[in-house]
Amino acid sequence: MKLGIVGLPNVGKSTLFNAITNAGAESANYPFCTIEPNVGMVSVPDSRLDHLSQLYHPKKYTPAVIEFVDIAGLVKGASKGAGLGNQFLSNIRMTDAIVHVVRCFDDDNIMHVVEDANKAVPVDPAGDIDCISLELVLADSEMIERRIDRSKKAAKGGDKKYLREIQVLEGLLAHLNQGLPARTYDCPPDELAIIQESDLLSLKPVIYAANMDEEGAANPEANPYFQTVFQIAQKEGSQVLPICAKTEQEIAELPREEQAMFLEELGMAQSGLDRLIQCSYTLLGLISFLTAGSDEVRAWTIVQGTKAPQAAGKIHSDFERGFIRAEVIAFEDLKALGSLAAAREKGKIRSEGKEYVMKAGDVVNFLFNV
Repeated sequence: MKLGIVGLPNVGKSTLFNAITNAGAESANYPFCTIEPNVGMVSVPDSRLDHLSQLYHPKKYTPAVIEFVDIAGLVKGASKGAGLGNQFLSNIRMTDAIVHVVRCFDDDNIMHVVEDANKAVPVDPAGDIDCISLELVLADSEMIERRIDRSKKAAKGGDKKYLREIQVLEGLLAHLNQGLPARTYDCPPDELAIIQESDLLSLKPVIYAANMDEEGAANPEANPYFQTVFQIAQKEGSQVLPICAKTEQEIAELPREEQAMFLEELGMAQSGLDRLIQCSYTLLGLISFLTAGSDEVRAWTIVQGTKAPQAAGKIHSDFERGFIRAEVIAFEDLKALGSLAAAREKGKIRSEGKEYVMKAGDVVNFLFNV
C-alpha cells in the first residue's frame, strides 16, 4: 500500500511524515521545503503477529508494510504547472490513497500559503480542501476530455463499446466541471468500471489529517476548524483523523519503551501512526491474514472479500495455480488454545476450499500441487 501525504505549503506535511516514518525529512517554515518526494516504509504494528512470534520463535518476522510518500506542497494553479504542480500531480498519481493534511490551528509564526508563496493568508480548512481538490479535478477534466476525443474517433464506425464509453465519460465530465471530485460521482458499477480505466487523481480515496495544536488535538470536538473538516469528510465518504503532528514527532523521537508512557500521560490510547494505519485499511477495504511456522511468521495484506486461492497467490503464483485447500484457524482460537496441536485436537482447524472468503486474522496453511 502506498499513501501520498499532500497539502498546501506549511500545513505540517513533512512534520507528520517525520513522525510516522522517523525518516528525517526536511521540515521548515517556507514554501516548497519538500521538492523531491520523501519516501518512508513503515511496518504495520500487529499484536497478533507478535504473539505468533512468541509461539513459534521463527527465523524471520515479516509484518505488513505501508509506503508513505511526502509530496511537495501544492499551490493554487498546480494543474496548470504553478509552483511544483506538474511534479506534484505525477507523484500523487502513483499512490493508492491520499492523506490530505489540513491545517486546523492558528500560529502567526507559521505562514499559511494558498496561491502566492510570499503572501500569508488566514487559516481556512474548507478553502484549503477546495483548493487542492479543485486542482485534482481540473487535471482529471483534461484527461477525460482527451479520452472522450479518442473515443469519438474510435466510435465513427458505430462501435457500441465506444458509444457507451462516451456517454459515461460525458456524464462524469459534467460532474467534474462543477468542481466536484470523481469519487463523489454516483454511478452504477458498470459505469464505474469504465471510469476506473482512467487513472484519475480525484477518484483516489482520501484521509483528511486535521493537524491541530496540542489543545485542539486533546479535544477536537471543540475545535471549529476540525468540525469543518469532519463535515466535509462525512459528506464525501472520506476518513478524517484528528492529529497533532508536532506531538506525534515528539513521541516518535522517544525510545520505544517510553512512548507508551508518554501516550498514557497525554490520555491517548494509540499513536497517530496506529490510527492512520487503521484509517487506511478501513478506507481501502483491506485486511491481513497470517502465516506462521518456525521459518517465518508473516502478515499478508489483501482486499476484503478475497477468496482463498487468490490469497494464496499473494504468497506465490504457484499456490494459486495449484490450490487444493486451505487449513484455517482464527487467530483468537489459536491464541486461546495455545498451539496448533491443541487446536487440531479441539477441531478448530478448518479445511476450506476455493470459495472460502478470507477473514481478518485467519492463520492459514495453503495446500497446493503444481
